[in-house]
Amino acid sequence: MIKQCALFIAVLLLCTGCTQSYYRPSLVWHEQASGSTASLRGLSVVDGRTAWASGSAGTVLRTTDGGDTWHSAQIPGYETSDFRDVHAFSSTDAVVLSAGSPAVVLKTEDGGHTWRRTYFNDHPGIFFDAMDFSNGREGMAFSDPVDNAFFVIRTDDGGDNWHRVPPAMLPDARDGEAGFAASGSCLTVVNRTVWFGTGGTAARVIHSPDGGISWTAAAVPLPAGKPSQGVFSVAFRSGLHGIAVGGDYADPEADLVTAVWTTDGGKTWSVPEHGPGGFKSCAAWIPASSPATCLAVGTSGSALTIDGGRTWTGLDTTGYHVAAFSPQGKTGWAAGSKGRIARIDIAP
Repeated sequence: MIKQCALFIAVLLLCTGCTQSYYRPSLVWHEQASGSTASLRGLSVVDGRTAWASGSAGTVLRTTDGGDTWHSAQIPGYETSDFRDVHAFSSTDAVVLSAGSPAVVLKTEDGGHTWRRTYFNDHPGIFFDAMDFSNGREGMAFSDPVDNAFFVIRTDDGGDNWHRVPPAMLPDARDGEAGFAASGSCLTVVNRTVWFGTGGTAARVIHSPDGGISWTAAAVPLPAGKPSQGVFSVAFRSGLHGIAVGGDYADPEADLVTAVWTTDGGKTWSVPEHGPGGFKSCAAWIPASSPATCLAVGTSGSALTIDGGRTWTGLDTTGYHVAAFSPQGKTGWAAGSKGRIARIDIAP
């Protein structure tokens, strides 16, 4: 059964010498039958008709008709892998990234009918959290630290080959600091600028302005100090304007800071006047939205900001792990536990 929930928000923005009212378009949610019971944490949207999702038990899903039908399959030989992230280049080409050891990247060029392995790492400490691509060829992926050093790999040929970024080029990892493979979005790339978030003993965002050549680290005022706390997702709509979300997944309803915002590329971060409430595992900007709009989802529900993260409005309490939108910004999806998938249409 399809559940539709239209959410209308009118926001009053105050500026010097004037008062201007903006009426934000509605978000219409359609729950869809995924044909899967996997925990879905990877999501990539190609356009309004094509999207890919990935998750536990070696599961990869694909739709090419807007979600009316989803094809769900386990990749042969990888039935025990947990594919925490997927990046789709088209309706036929995509790569998936597994968490845990051994870690693999698999690539398909025929819509998921066959897959070939393009990366393998069986180090006991390897645990990839996320990957992202700036275009059809250049991409990066991030693992928890290995031997006390951040572990980042990059590709320049669409995921066919991967090479480690020399750890000496990265900031030192702190003892107990790690990433979160909660939504495949704790690493993001805009053009050649890279950010990834950490948690555990420290909540930080690690930033490279030049495709991984030089790096800096900035503290983020999200909860830290426990293995379940920190930065779970980083989303930037430009080289300067970004949002990070997180909290404590072990206590999702705790009264904690769960979102922060930046206007200087992640050098400094600010706490919102009114936060999204509850643990959030993913933030996703809606492309071409005006005013610029960002959706955050988590097991505690979803929330929305239209002022760069300074204030948030709760939408509903349905739990999702991840959300993503088409480049055109008219359509998106959210995915979560037990195969839950919902399409999000941006109504005018």
